Amino acid sequence: MRAIWTGAIGFGLVNIPVKLFSASQQSELDLDMLDKKDHAHIKFKRVNEETGREVAWGNIVKGYKYKGDYVILNDKDFEQASPKKSKVIEITDFILEKEVDSIYYETPYYLAPEKSGAKAYVLLREALKKSGKAGIGNFVLRSKEHLCIMRPYKNVIVLNRLRFAEEIRDPSDLTLPKEKPKPAEMKMALSLIDQLTASFDIKKFKDTYTAELRKLIKAKASGKTIKQPVLKVTHRKSEDLMSQLKASLKRAS
Repeated sequence: MRAIWTGAIGFGLVNIPVKLFSASQQSELDLDMLDKKDHAHIKFKRVNEETGREVAWGNIVKGYKYKGDYVILNDKDFEQASPKKSKVIEITDFILEKEVDSIYYETPYYLAPEKSGAKAYVLLREALKKSGKAGIGNFVLRSKEHLCIMRPYKNVIVLNRLRFAEEIRDPSDLTLPKEKPKPAEMKMALSLIDQLTASFDIKKFKDTYTAELRKLIKAKASGKTIKQPVLKVTHRKSEDLMSQLKASLKRAS
């Protein structure tokens, strides 16, 4: 794996040199965009809005519009804005992981120690395991500040980027039902939940859509005719809810 960030974890006065690696990868198929007419690859170009000419990557800069004019920023400017956060993930708090709602979770990363930080890394990892706590901190990655949570996973410390509170939309703008379920419906819903309750095993869940898409691609490549399934969402009256729950319980048993 290739490191995407190098810096350190600040744990009190302990400094742990680390590297950050992506912990996830995409499972979907890598599809190319093609011209419908001749199946030639589609290329995206960076074009000057005024001249219409393509701009080389090395000639592209970042700017912020301020009072009508652009202020140009370079890598040193981004780092200078907060030198410490650009190089150190400072643990500010230790919390129980269950206190963080899943809506705040973003991308996972692995933190691996540099040779000089191995001993301190192991100490932090084992201390997190024994305490049952997770560390909260801030750091800058790709010119953006991120809130993060660090916790042990197997033999590695995992860092998950977290969304800030202001990045979560208020659901009060949604039109949501206010009525309460009937006691009988609630009883059956809880029974259905009990019947379907199991220990969580991530290996049980597979990306079956990608697998089916691969089959379809192979079939099309061999010239086979593919029957198009007809599926649609059925809108039923709320009076049917009890019958649906009863049928669900029978199927689950």
